[in-house]
Amino acid sequence: MREMILKAVASPPKILWGPFLPTLLNLGIQFPIMFMCMGVFKSNPIIFMITIAIGHVFIVFWGNKEPHISTMIQAFGQSRRISNNLYKVKGNKFAP
Repeated sequence: MREMILKAVASPPKILWGPFLPTLLNLGIQFPIMFMCMGVFKSNPIIFMITIAIGHVFIVFWGNKEPHISTMIQAFGQSRRISNNLYKVKGNKFAP
């Protein structure tokens, strides 16, 4: 059981040498924009393929510097929850 946890911590998942979540975000944002511009403005998709490749190279270098960036993004999303405070105070107090 320990091997699976150590493997996940030691080598986070990657897609084409880039961290998993930023790579999916890059493709998930740029592909719909590419298809919308192709449909509306009749633009050439080669331009968008170049920007996707440049963005992916940037993400690969960022992933080499900080290999656990996907985990950090997920942890940030979970920590930004808003609590329902019973008392008017500054910040989250998590009072029942």
